[in-house]
Amino acid sequence: MRHIEECFARLTEIRNFAEHAAEVELALWFHDAIYEEYSSQNEIKSAELAVKKVLAAGGTKDAATRISNLIMATRHAVLPHNKDEQILIDVDLSILGAEPERFKEYERQIREEYSWVPYFLFRKRRRKILKDFLARPTIFNTPVFIQRYEKQARQNIERSMTRLDS
Repeated sequence: MRHIEECFARLTEIRNFAEHAAEVELALWFHDAIYEEYSSQNEIKSAELAVKKVLAAGGTKDAATRISNLIMATRHAVLPHNKDEQILIDVDLSILGAEPERFKEYERQIREEYSWVPYFLFRKRRRKILKDFLARPTIFNTPVFIQRYEKQARQNIERSMTRLDS
């Protein structure tokens, strides 16, 4: 729940830039609705649930499809395709630009979440994820988040990689 609370706090900073703000908000609510620790299908299942609920509540098929696409964008497999995806992804990744102590706590939470993974494998995979973020021209997509959080995110990631190396 803390992740969702922090995301909604960050959404208030850029919600007005969204093309379909209510859909971004719904996608944020649903993006981790299904979370099975050992599954790689969480986003797919969450998107399916969101579509079902949106349609059941009288939402349009177009809106349900956009919400589903937004949720799928949180897999971070590709760069966002439109402004709403950029906003949702930036909000979802905003923890990377948190104050150092909060980021360090987040890193401990990530390790705890994946405590079932042997440390040498966790370290290897985590380093790759973090290295991939640093390799991007910018971690964030929106000018607002680039200005506010990019520098801190890069510093946090670099410190995390140093800790993983020791």
